[in-house]
Amino acid sequence: MTILGIESSCDETAAAIFADGKILSNIIASQAVHEQFGGVVPELASRAHHKTISKTVAQALKKASVSVDDLDGVAVSQGPGLMGSLLVGLSFAKGLALSRKIPVIGVNHIDAHMYANFIEHDEVYPFVALIVSGGHTRLVYVEEPFRHKVLGKTRDDAAGEAFDKIGKILDLPYPAGPVMDKLSRDGDPKFHAFPRAMINKGLDFSFSGLKTSALYYTQELEPSFIKKHLHDICASISDAITDVLTVKLERAAKQNKVKHMMLAGGVSANSMLRAKVEKMARKLGINLMIPAMHYCTDNAAMIAITGAMKARENLYDDLNLKPFARMED
Repeated sequence: MTILGIESSCDETAAAIFADGKILSNIIASQAVHEQFGGVVPELASRAHHKTISKTVAQALKKASVSVDDLDGVAVSQGPGLMGSLLVGLSFAKGLALSRKIPVIGVNHIDAHMYANFIEHDEVYPFVALIVSGGHTRLVYVEEPFRHKVLGKTRDDAAGEAFDKIGKILDLPYPAGPVMDKLSRDGDPKFHAFPRAMINKGLDFSFSGLKTSALYYTQELEPSFIKKHLHDICASISDAITDVLTVKLERAAKQNKVKHMMLAGGVSANSMLRAKVEKMARKLGINLMIPAMHYCTDNAAMIAITGAMKARENLYDDLNLKPFARMED
């Protein structure tokens, strides 16, 4: 089975080919236009997708040495995401599917982040997954393919959103998450004790209080002090966020008595989070799956493999497939 995956949920136009059980190509066209605004501008994102999607798909096919006639299906991000961006990808996928008389497969973008782990890891169930990105932070129990139970989710800001918003307070470039991660490696995580909301309670998350705390803390400091101790401040903020994420994942794993767990989403690339979760998994004797760095952030390989898994389960869609902006439990 040869599947084309298309991802256009936010500001990355991506295409990938999955065939013979492996990813043959994974092309990503990033949009630098948003950096000057400190965040993604939806209208500019959809226009950029429209300009680049044909070229991106063509490049993915060429790199994989696959022709359009070889495709058995087209998998595409259905949501959650920006409606204008999703519509570009969906329209392209539907047009291709219709012209080639092949099925279209709608893929939940958040599910795809989880199943990206199976590009390089054996497919095993059940497992608990911590999905952490700019828009979502949630714990999910997966009993078998596409049978999910949400155990906990953020009540306000997602972890990635907290990184980016606090980074903006610190005058870091967008996206701030990777920058804070890099700065944190040379800092003291115990430099300042930032709050760890709800760390001892349940499986839900809350990061808005941390954002407010960082704002008030920095407002009381001289710019020269912040500049001198920027590494330490970033490390302390990262320590607070990753502490909460790790504790909640451990709690979920114990409560559900699983032998497998995974990280997924853009924030799963964070070095401090990876180190803490790896240490925790070793302590519990649990198999931990983390995607390779290039499969953590938005990409089409995760769409392609999830589409192939859905095709295996005979979970196809029709041309009435519609996008959705928000995640439903």
